[in-house]
Parts: sequence; structure tokens; C-alpha cells
Amino acid sequence: MKLQARLWGFRHKGQLSMRGGKSMIVTRKTLIILTVIACLGLMLTPAAMAEKVNLTFWSWRTEDVDAYNKFIAAFNEKHPDINIEFVAYRNTEYNTILATALQAGSGPDIIHLRAYGGMEPLAKAGYLMALDGKVPELANFSRDVLLGATNRADGKVYGVPFAVQTVQVLYNKAIFRELGLEEPSTWDEFLQLAAKVKEAGYIPFANGGKEGWTLETYFGAVAPTFYGGNTFFEEVTTGKTTFTDPRIKAAIEKMLELRPYLPDQYMGVGYTDMQMLFAQEMAAMFLAGIYELGTLAQMNPDLEVGLFVVPAETADQLKYLTMYVDGSYGINAATKHPEAALEFIRFLATEEYGTMFTNTLQQISAVPGVEPDNELLAEVVALMEESSSPYLMLTAFRYGQPSGSTLLQNELQGVFAGEITVDEALANIQAGLETWYEPFKR
Repeated sequence: MKLQARLWGFRHKGQLSMRGGKSMIVTRKTLIILTVIACLGLMLTPAAMAEKVNLTFWSWRTEDVDAYNKFIAAFNEKHPDINIEFVAYRNTEYNTILATALQAGSGPDIIHLRAYGGMEPLAKAGYLMALDGKVPELANFSRDVLLGATNRADGKVYGVPFAVQTVQVLYNKAIFRELGLEEPSTWDEFLQLAAKVKEAGYIPFANGGKEGWTLETYFGAVAPTFYGGNTFFEEVTTGKTTFTDPRIKAAIEKMLELRPYLPDQYMGVGYTDMQMLFAQEMAAMFLAGIYELGTLAQMNPDLEVGLFVVPAETADQLKYLTMYVDGSYGINAATKHPEAALEFIRFLATEEYGTMFTNTLQQISAVPGVEPDNELLAEVVALMEESSSPYLMLTAFRYGQPSGSTLLQNELQGVFAGEITVDEALANIQAGLETWYEPFKR
């Protein structure tokens, strides 16, 4: 009796015998209950202890690694069972690395996608998961923003747009104060300002031409105001005019008027050199994307930055701020963890994430409803509403090969290096686009 009592673990006071009916019933009921609970516990354990899912997230944003790890940590506060590894590649190598991996049936689960024509080939090839009906948050995004992540062939959305970018003049407020300079309201004032900066021993503009894509950014800052912004955009994209139009020639000639104010040997100045020249306060101005603000703040926390849109010939003429959707977050159609990937993608479409993105990276989130804390970003949002124009080649001429961006970048390098004329460059751009752009074949 004592042995049985010990084995069952019961030492109830007053129970001297197992022969007592009541005592025996209680003990057996307790044993049955404990046995059932134990069995249920064994059955529930696998569900309660779900395995951790590992996802990879590839990007070209090497400068934003710390920020994205911060975003992932915020996601993990509510989703500790989803581990995400953020891997960033060089901007100039990313497209090739990604395409090669996807073609081999591998690649990341989450993909930082280029916008417009940079995304479309991946969607057409079946490498991306369509998000329609799977990410309800996309219903809040504007149509114009979603176009940057939409495949024209099937009309489906393949990514959550992450940022709206603009291109303008960034300037060093401290240098402007030191030299008694103000934001220019005309093109002549702009040139005079640059000359004063140079006379004072500063480099007027940090821009160089070593990498072609930075000259396309330069084009985005200066050209729209002089080729006529949205009017020309509508005419050239519908085939009513071409890139041999005198308005485009005039715009590029305006770009060339700034050459005396670029760094010495500017064709050897690369992107990181440009950032360094401006961040270290050697250059007073930088024709650049608004996305530079976060990086510049990291490079020099004391840097005071202002901005303005490149002015027109006269103060009463319209000046255009170039804008575009920078890219989106997509999902590899071959991912082994679609549910977990969608959970993360939906998080990236929330106002919570958009606010964190904007305030951390100092960029304008594409998520609707996000209000920047940064005064400069708020100023840019106001300027976009006042007068903006699409980033010409990116939004309209990257859907075939050779792309408009590739042609423009290569030809601008030739022009800035003094190897070809503006007329020759524009003729080459037009000839390249005529090989695939349907409105130019009519």
C-alpha cells in the first residue's frame, strides 16, 4: 500500500488505506485527468513550438544595411518566428546577381525590386509572386505610385512601393550663410551664385561623370525645367515628338553651362567621391536625389542641408521637380515560405513601417498617410504637389533594350567628355529607342 501510494505520488492526510471507496475514486479520477492532460500536452507541443522560418532579403542598398536590420527587428517584435537576413550588393552589380540567381531557380525570398521597366522583365518571366488580393494594404496606394510596381502585360502588381524620390539641388546652408548667398530665382542668378562659390575657394557642385547613372541624375535635376516638363513628357512618350526635338537639345546645353563649376577632372569623379565632397563641406551644392539625406547625415551629422529646384530663365516661368517611384518590395515566386514572406511584405506596406522608414532613412515613404518629421522632406512633399514631372527615361523608356537610361547615360558621358556633340548624342538616343519603342515606329 505504501509502495503504491508513493508510486502514484499521493500522501493525502487521513487516507490510511487504498481500500476506502471514496479515497480510491478520487485517486483514480485524478490519475485519469493527469493522464489526459499529459497526452494533450504531447499532442499540442509541435504546434505550440513552431519551427523558426528563415527568409533572405536581397537589396542594392548597401548604405542602408543598419536601417533595414532595425526594421527587421521591429517586425520580429510581433513575429519572432520569422528570421530575415538582409543581404546588400553593389548597386552596379545587383541586377546581374539577382537575375542569375532567379534564372537558376534560387535567389532570395524577399526581393528589393527596381521600378517600372527594371521590374517588368522579372514579372514577365514568372520569377515574382503577384500581390493582388494577397496584400490588402495596397488598396490604399495611389494608382500613379503602383505603376512603378505594375507589369503592363497583365496589369498585376508585383511589389509594395517603398519610396518616392525627387531630384533637386541640395546645398550647404553654412557655406551659403558664410558667403551671403540666397536660393536663386533665375538661371542667371544660379550661374552667378556658382561663380561666387568658386571664387571663395569651394567647389560649386560635387557632381562628376565617372558613372553614367549619376549624369542621368544630373539630367533629372536640370533638364525638365528647360524641355518643358510634363508637356514634353506627354509628347515624346506618345510619339508626337522625338529626342531630336530642339527642347531636349536646349536642356542638355543648360547642363553643360554648369561644367566650369564641377570638380577638377570631373569625368574621374565617382558617386562616392561626390558624396564625400558634399558631406565634408568641400562642395557647396549637389545635384542629387532626396535619398542622399540619410547617408549625408551619417557621414556628417553636423551638415546643414537646404534644397531648391533648378530655376528657369525667369522667375515667373514654371520650374519642375523630377519625381519617381524608386522601387518596391517583392516576393520570389519560388520561395519555400510564401506565408511568412507575405507576412513581412504586408508589414512593409503599413503606415507604421512607412513612418519608421521615412524618419530613419530620411526618405519619402510611398506608403500613404506618412507625414515626415524632417522639415526638408516636408518641403519636398509640398514642392511635388506644386509642380513635378516624371523622371523621363526611368518611367517611360526602360521597358526595352537598349533602354533609354542606358542610351542617355552613355551619350551624356560622351558629351561631357567632349567626345561627341549634343546633336550626335540625341541622334544616337533616338536611333536606339526606335529599335523597340512602338510610338517611334509609326
